[in-house]
Amino acid sequence: MSPKPHKVLGVLGGMGPAATAEFLRLLAELAGAERDQDHPQILLFSNPRIPDRTAAIIGGGEDPAPAIFDGLRQLESWGADLLAVPCNTAHVFIDRFRTELKAPLVHIVEETVARSQAANPDGAWLLATSGTSSSGIYSAEAERRSYPLYTPGPETQAVLQDVIALVKSNRLDESGAMLGDCVFRLWKERDIPVVAACTELPLAYGASGLDPARMVSSLESLALGCLEKIYSPF
Repeated sequence: MSPKPHKVLGVLGGMGPAATAEFLRLLAELAGAERDQDHPQILLFSNPRIPDRTAAIIGGGEDPAPAIFDGLRQLESWGADLLAVPCNTAHVFIDRFRTELKAPLVHIVEETVARSQAANPDGAWLLATSGTSSSGIYSAEAERRSYPLYTPGPETQAVLQDVIALVKSNRLDESGAMLGDCVFRLWKERDIPVVAACTELPLAYGASGLDPARMVSSLESLALGCLEKIYSPF
């Protein structure tokens, strides 16, 4: 007998659209539901017009915080009991106003670091956007948990940014090949798993042919965290 959902999930997506679609697929796949009626109710506001998060952090781009905040409040007004944003870099801005939200937020960084530590207590490589990496949001959470998280050097970080851009432009095969080369170089330096801490990177990793067991997906971590709370009666 499949579990019964107790909460309505509000998802602020569009950052980017492919990552949002994959997040919804994971929610359906991982729910453990046996029929339509046992899946959670999901309210989706997909807004790809939200300004670029990495550009705002490292390039002086337009601040996306107002659009992110308004999107989450819109989901609350539609009846969301729980909120999720399948974009890691967006959480740099969400942390500024998280306490102002009425509905609890499932935080992608907290969920991902917790699951990475449980799976790989000896540490992992952080694969993220340049904005997420430079913000220190993952490093701070890892330090709070006394978990070793290793950051690639500037050249590798530039490659990761290119990989993410390829996913956003729907060039998955190219992104997978580029990410595969990048990860092999990191493994030669330190043979530990990787954390796909950008929601496009699990898609690139999936296209790379690399061992799925050696990657912790921030998308899957967020999906699992949401499902735990959706199906909890408390």
